[in-house]
Amino acid sequence: MKAIVHDRYGSPDVMEFRDIEMPVMTDDDVLVRVHAVSLNRGDWIVSSGSPYVLRLVFGLRRPKHLVPGRDVAGRVEAVGAKVTRFRPGDEVYAENAFGTLAEYTCVPERLLETKPANLTFEQAAAVPVAATTALQAFRGRLRPGHEVLVNGASGGVGTFAVQIAKAAGARVTGVCSTRNTGLIRSLGADDVIDYTKDDFTRGERRYDVILDLVGNHPLSALRRTLTPTGTLLLSSGEGGRWFGPMRRILRALAISPFVRQSLRPVSASGNHLAELKDLIEAGKITPAIDRTYPLSQTAEALRYLGVEHARAKVVITVHAAEAG
Repeated sequence: MKAIVHDRYGSPDVMEFRDIEMPVMTDDDVLVRVHAVSLNRGDWIVSSGSPYVLRLVFGLRRPKHLVPGRDVAGRVEAVGAKVTRFRPGDEVYAENAFGTLAEYTCVPERLLETKPANLTFEQAAAVPVAATTALQAFRGRLRPGHEVLVNGASGGVGTFAVQIAKAAGARVTGVCSTRNTGLIRSLGADDVIDYTKDDFTRGERRYDVILDLVGNHPLSALRRTLTPTGTLLLSSGEGGRWFGPMRRILRALAISPFVRQSLRPVSASGNHLAELKDLIEAGKITPAIDRTYPLSQTAEALRYLGVEHARAKVVITVHAAEAG
């Protein structure tokens, strides 16, 4: 089968499009014929090997897994002996650990969910990592009427965060560049701040929850923009090649016990695709896609994502969806 392979760290040019062996299923696996894969910021990080601390997980000298990619949408090709929920032909989507940038991938049954009926394969592939991150960030932290600000609202996670916060009954402000203000309004944001013209940390308004997906403001400035008992959720920031945003996040965790505000990193774990499917089929979440590329052009797609600051999601198309 055709796949994207990277056997060393570096620029997107390390991604090679070539033939490899088909994946081997275990009894708990489902073999998926891949129709679409979406790229995430994490794919850029894994391919570059920076920050270096993450190589403790992904491989010290070279990537542990030759085929990258986590998000996937496609059709079930075959199932393992212990699989009970799916059968060949089912339309599914998943967040896999790795290996989705290929014509076929093996996914543990526990990670799979039936694809939302109202989405194309390309749209479904855009959901798992980004939407799960946004969902988990806000879990237990939003109440109807809360003032919520999403810094980096036009990114993959940000576009879902705006919609999920609105679905929870919050009043949402999205921060983005001039070219993305229309997109963020179309996703339901009550207010949009163009960061090229205004600095939200210098305004009078205070927010119950700030989701910071950019890391371009000091913690002190973000805390001033929160209510006295507000919540700051962090997922990015400067920090250099060795530790990336970890230094900033650890500093926030060290401060949090001594202040009334809650300062927390954003983390995503577990399979929440069934919950997201319900929100999508209810019309409360719609994936936003910037561009699509064929599998053979994954390197170009990754370069666009990481260097040119894509808005919303970038999707890789693999097999064309068959009628029926």
